[in-house]
Amino acid sequence: MSRFRKAAEGMTLAQHLAEARQRFLISSATVLIMGVVSFIFYPQILHVLQGPYCAATPKNCKFLVTNPLDGLTLRIKIGLFGGLLLSSPVLFWQVWRFITPGLKAKERRYAIPFVSSSILFFAGGVTVAYFSFGHAIAFLESIGGHSLVTFYNPNQYLTLFLLMMFIFGITFEFPVVLVAIELAGLVSPAQLLHSWRYAVIAITVAAAVLTPSGDPLSMMAMAVPLTAFYFLAIGIGKLMRR
Repeated sequence: MSRFRKAAEGMTLAQHLAEARQRFLISSATVLIMGVVSFIFYPQILHVLQGPYCAATPKNCKFLVTNPLDGLTLRIKIGLFGGLLLSSPVLFWQVWRFITPGLKAKERRYAIPFVSSSILFFAGGVTVAYFSFGHAIAFLESIGGHSLVTFYNPNQYLTLFLLMMFIFGITFEFPVVLVAIELAGLVSPAQLLHSWRYAVIAITVAAAVLTPSGDPLSMMAMAVPLTAFYFLAIGIGKLMRR
């Protein structure tokens, strides 16, 4: 508690709330602007998101719309997701700037590396999900058998796809969180290294549970990088604690 009292530099509760409100307004405005941009460029974004579907079934990758409102709903979803994704650098930075006053001067110097790595790993998770989704679609279609004629509803397809990208993006923040708790002294690199077998089992189980598509390839696409990130975080923790 003394660390936070010292770092707060006499800021009152009202000042903290005012700062939180300012950060929230900046974040909301950025999401809104990026959402409008995504809404405008909806055809191009939809074409990109349709890529894994067309890679899995190149001869027939059109969507089936059965509701007059499906097109509008789809465009709004893409606008919201695009707004969140494109504004993520600003969101990460605003969160970090809000918690910075509660950190020591030595810890504040990690602001840029932590924000940059958070953005990088989130983007990496989204990218892995994007390129894994085509294989997931092919696997799910093969499970159904050749008697089924595939015509996906765009909203259902997009919901599954965006959920997969979001989950991969969040789970790929795993090494950033590990390094943070190492620096906070909550756990040591030696303790993490000692528990690596349990960690690998936990990562595998979590990947099986969290992978929305449920196919083995997507599960491995999550589990293998997270396992590598675990040992990477141990190495980074050792270097930063010296």
